[in-house]
Amino acid sequence: MSSPPKPVVLFDLDGTLVDTAPDLIATLNHLLAAEKCPPAPETLMRTMISLGARAMITKGFELAKQPKSDTQLDQLTKCFIAHYSDHIAVNSRPFPGVIKLLDQLSARGTPMGICTNKRADLSKQLLASLSMDHYFAAIIGVDTLAVKKPHPGHILGTIEALGGSSAHAIMIGDSETDIKAAKAANIPVIAVDFGYSLEPVANFHPDAIVSHYRDLLPLLDSFL
Repeated sequence: MSSPPKPVVLFDLDGTLVDTAPDLIATLNHLLAAEKCPPAPETLMRTMISLGARAMITKGFELAKQPKSDTQLDQLTKCFIAHYSDHIAVNSRPFPGVIKLLDQLSARGTPMGICTNKRADLSKQLLASLSMDHYFAAIIGVDTLAVKKPHPGHILGTIEALGGSSAHAIMIGDSETDIKAAKAANIPVIAVDFGYSLEPVANFHPDAIVSHYRDLLPLLDSFL
């Protein structure tokens, strides 16, 4: 008789596990400065990180009253990725309590995976730079599968990569995209309220909300 699958825990990356805003916004401001534009406001840009680099670039140049064509945005996005890759963990750091939680889950033998709309290569590079990559048995990026969050297939594909079951899985995220994806995949979702959401995460009705990672383990136990 086979044993039931271990519960698996999925994490979003930017704004959930790691505060990547300083390096992402610094890269945007590098592009803006190259065209003699003022820096973008940090508070606004933090809420746009979950929309991706192209959206940040578009908004940054619109605010500077220098809107760009699609062709220009294509080139600027390539420049953004190249500069960001070279400066990916200058000031990016895991949020308080993250490493302790990952250590606790690792000690239990809980399979953990990353389900992110960040490129897989950049996700792996970031986690390796922060010595966090060893915690995750699967790192599934925006370009790993044919679909991305909020499509449920992104969640389900990550669970499959972990050898888990959707009946014994949970998602941790910081945005509407994470919450919608988890709900569509029919798994519970816990939201952190300190990430990069455009609106308060309570507006999207996750199953629970935490403000610090020290509060997450008891919640995981209650769901799993």
